[in-house]
Amino acid sequence: MSLADRLWQQNQALVAEIRVHPFVVALVKGSLPLANFQTYIGQDAFFLEAFARAYSIAAAKSANQQDFKQFHQLADGVLAELKLHASLATRWQIDLRSVQPNPATRRYVDFLTAIAWSQPLGAIAAAMVPCMRLYADLGQFWSQRGYAPQPYGEWVETYADPAFDSLAQQLEALLDRHGTEAIAAEPYTYALTCERDFFSAVGTA
Repeated sequence: MSLADRLWQQNQALVAEIRVHPFVVALVKGSLPLANFQTYIGQDAFFLEAFARAYSIAAAKSANQQDFKQFHQLADGVLAELKLHASLATRWQIDLRSVQPNPATRRYVDFLTAIAWSQPLGAIAAAMVPCMRLYADLGQFWSQRGYAPQPYGEWVETYADPAFDSLAQQLEALLDRHGTEAIAAEPYTYALTCERDFFSAVGTA
């Protein structure tokens, strides 16, 4: 079993909790209040900008052209995801320029930024894989179990798309290539915890 697979399996209790988190359930069932969805999109856009920067830092640290190109390609994927957020922001009247991070978002961003600047590629990938793998998992999990097409069905469809899963696999391959259990286990679990706390912070009511 690959390192990425082992870490994912080791954190299944946390994954299971997030799959049925009240925020996630309300989102996929279409009952999430609009104000909470607006907050979520704003906070997630703020986080994704930091996520893209972490990819760029990892690319700068890459010692070979293959890794350099892969990290930049993954950064391009985040920029495409940000275009979705911009589209949703326009539709739902969200001013992304005025977003201020809440404590959970700030904690996640600060953690990711610190890892990106101070740690080797294996640790950076370990801190970033959980976001990608978790969202691919949530999209696939709920697309198989049924979700409300409106008003937020596009969210499920985006993350259930095989193209998004492919991006997660690319990052997992980088984790497998550069990571070890010793440097990857702690940031991996912490990042998943940040994901859970992120959903809790944007709430359901």
